[in-house]
Formats: sequence, C-alpha cells, structure tokens
Amino acid sequence: METQSTLTVTSSVFRDGQTIPQSAAFQGMGCTGDNQSPDLRWSGAPAGTKSYALTIWDPDAPTGVGFVHWVLFNIPGDVTSLEAGAGAHKGAKVHATAGTSDFGMTEYGGPCPPPGDSPHHYHLVVYALDIEKLEGLDETTSYAKFKFMSREHVLATGEIVGLYARPSS
Repeated sequence: METQSTLTVTSSVFRDGQTIPQSAAFQGMGCTGDNQSPDLRWSGAPAGTKSYALTIWDPDAPTGVGFVHWVLFNIPGDVTSLEAGAGAHKGAKVHATAGTSDFGMTEYGGPCPPPGDSPHHYHLVVYALDIEKLEGLDETTSYAKFKFMSREHVLATGEIVGLYARPSS
C-alpha cells in the first residue's frame, strides 16, 4: 500500500532538526539522561485510520544498520498524543504494545551515541494504519518485523528528527 498523506508530528521539548533535551537521553552505558520519552502530538490522519504506531531509529549509530530506540504499535485510533514519560510504561499507559528496541527492552530508550561522535539524527516516525491491531506481534517484535508486518497497512506517516550528541565530560 502506498502512503497517501503525511502526518504532522510535534513535541514541546524539541522541534524538527533541533537538539533533543538531556531529559530524553538514555540513563546508562555512560549516558546520564533521565530516559524520559518526549511528549508527542500528531495530526492529519487520513480517513480509515484505525490505529497508530511509532518508532525511533538512529541511522548514525556505528552498527552498519543504525540503532532502534523505541517500537510502539497498536496505539488506538483515537489517541493522537503521548505525554512525556509514556515510554516507561511498556505501552500500558496508552493501551498499546511495545516491541523490543536494540537495547533489548520494551520501553523507550533515549539517545546515547558514542563519546566524541558528532550529533546523531533520531528519526521519530508516527504511522497511521488501516488496521486496529497488527496480529501476531507482541513485546518480542523487533523494528524489522514491525516494518515488514505493517507495510501493507500504512496510510500515512509523519516524522520529526531530533539531534543529540553526548555531552563532553
């Protein structure tokens, strides 16, 4: 299915192309953020939208395939925002399903690029889907499996890209 329209995605803590705040950075692996997922809002969903999903992916991570920070799907179609910190609840707060990130967890994992790297680009994508629930997916679902299983159901997408570099010590 071809994407037919674009969603508008915003956050009150950073704008597209701007720096993600320390509050949203990872806590661990040498990073000292609060690991609080940013608040998000989206609008412009086309008719027929029955659910949403979102992912955060860092293509700049030195892995050859990037690094996935959050996979959340089966967000009800009447939900068009997430409050700050919603990613700490494994999807339960919005009655959604959180897949597994490259951190190996089912919660939001904030930015944590290697020390000395220039700012990485964190692509936060919201998907409007034509199905209420993606069947056969659960908390073990990876980004790759989510992308494969949702590909025929995407009506629209919207993206906000945040930048983050580890603060100098």
